[in-house]
Amino acid sequence: MKELSKESVTFLEVGEDGAGQRIDNFLLKRLKGVPKSHVYRILRSGEVRVNKGRASADRRLALGDRVRVPPVRVAEKVDDQPAPPREFMVVFEDEGLIVIDKPAGVAVHGGSGVSYGVIEQIRQARPAARFLELAHRLDRETSGLLIIGKKRTALTRLHDQFRDGVIDKRYLALIKGRWRDQLRNVKLPLLKYLTTEGERRVRVSPEGKEAHSIMRLRGHLATTWGEFSLLEVQLRTGRTHQIRVHLAHLGFPIIGDEKYGDFALNRDLQKAGMKRMFLHAASLRLPHPLSGEPLSLSAPLPTELVRFVEKFEKVVDETL
Repeated sequence: MKELSKESVTFLEVGEDGAGQRIDNFLLKRLKGVPKSHVYRILRSGEVRVNKGRASADRRLALGDRVRVPPVRVAEKVDDQPAPPREFMVVFEDEGLIVIDKPAGVAVHGGSGVSYGVIEQIRQARPAARFLELAHRLDRETSGLLIIGKKRTALTRLHDQFRDGVIDKRYLALIKGRWRDQLRNVKLPLLKYLTTEGERRVRVSPEGKEAHSIMRLRGHLATTWGEFSLLEVQLRTGRTHQIRVHLAHLGFPIIGDEKYGDFALNRDLQKAGMKRMFLHAASLRLPHPLSGEPLSLSAPLPTELVRFVEKFEKVVDETL
């Protein structure tokens, strides 16, 4: 691949390894030593061009696209320490994809102060694999089902299915308060922004992108800290932090959420042994991206979450 220049504009042609990838991930992979914040700044400013046109961070590249990269300052030394190899619990695998049950506390990829994530570790554990790419993302604090493409054709089709709303994704979330609706459609637009400390956040805003979550009540718990509610959440769109922000905005923060939650409650829960966010990607239903055969996959609620729920009286219990 052509070397990136510190002093002049560089043009990169998208090959097989970059086709279907978001441009922010494409650049982060190639601009080693460049701060992530700087990569997003040159994208926002329009200094990065694709086929002579401006490109937003979520633009997906196609084979043969020509990417203009402005001069960048690269750190003299880059930590090339490889990620430690690791296999994760496999829920489904064939020639086209892997679906794993990701544990909480593990990022899906490196970046933002994280040296490596699931995808880097799986690549190290499977050195003979010619192609392994994330089909979507989960927050670091969220556990559950994560899809990894093993073929470019499968990955591209998966991206299309996510974009077109073909894939049925459902999560389990324990929230503070008594949720009363058996079924509720939440349609609140979400806007990304940076805090004064440079951290990424999301808020409900009329200037944001359309976001649609479907909430279904699964049960209530009577706890030492008041009533909690267990929801099944179906995503119709896949915005960053969508479930967390929708629920927090409505006054029902997710238990253990360190970005949008009830911080005082979280501190009390940590003392009681609840040291993670109670959000779990529990099920996926989709046509297989290569064969079209229906796939219905599930990941059980992690043991630490089940044990927490079992401590308290179940006022309404439909699932546990």
